[in-house]
Amino acid sequence: MSQESNRMRKLILVPAVITLAVTLLRLVGELQGWSEGLFNRSAGGGGALVGIAWLVPVFGAWFGWKLARAGSGAALGRALGLMLLALVLLPALGYLAGKAGIPEQSLTTLGIYVAGAIAAVLIGLRAWPALGRVLFAYGLAARIPVVLVMLAAILGNWGTHYDVMPPGAPAMEGLTKWFMIGVVPQLTIWMAFTVVIGGLFGIAAAAIARRRPAAA
Repeated sequence: MSQESNRMRKLILVPAVITLAVTLLRLVGELQGWSEGLFNRSAGGGGALVGIAWLVPVFGAWFGWKLARAGSGAALGRALGLMLLALVLLPALGYLAGKAGIPEQSLTTLGIYVAGAIAAVLIGLRAWPALGRVLFAYGLAARIPVVLVMLAAILGNWGTHYDVMPPGAPAMEGLTKWFMIGVVPQLTIWMAFTVVIGGLFGIAAAAIARRRPAAA
């Protein structure tokens, strides 16, 4: 194992464990029918207070702070510009798809978002390579367990947000459903969210970390 890989593993270990714990807590909460505000069981599960999406800016800032204090070099102005470009990419593609009359719940739209997500990840990796690699590794550690939970939920028809189809989506079953609403979005769109949103907060934290010695 290279020195860089070892440092990365140590940096993401605790965040990955915390993220897994939140994923399991959310699953239990949904299965037990706990508060809908905390454990939203509708498709997508948006807005639930217990969820791993909220951890991305927190750990993104943590990673950026730690890298900056360790002397990881990055031109933060350039990095910020590239991250902002990546941030607007998916909304812009969605807007253009809507203007072109492409149905929102179609395979074409999904393909557009997947392509945009991959491009956003690549831009994020280029913005600040050290931070991008850490966020990418953390994203995999966070999202692969979700993909596995979704497989079990879909096959078991658990009635959680992990196995509910989005409104208007074509009917699917079994492994096809898992691939389309689980594997694809978790490992593309949510990875882009992790790299880009985490990157923005990481850059902000790095800027603060770099100013502290001067202020002192």
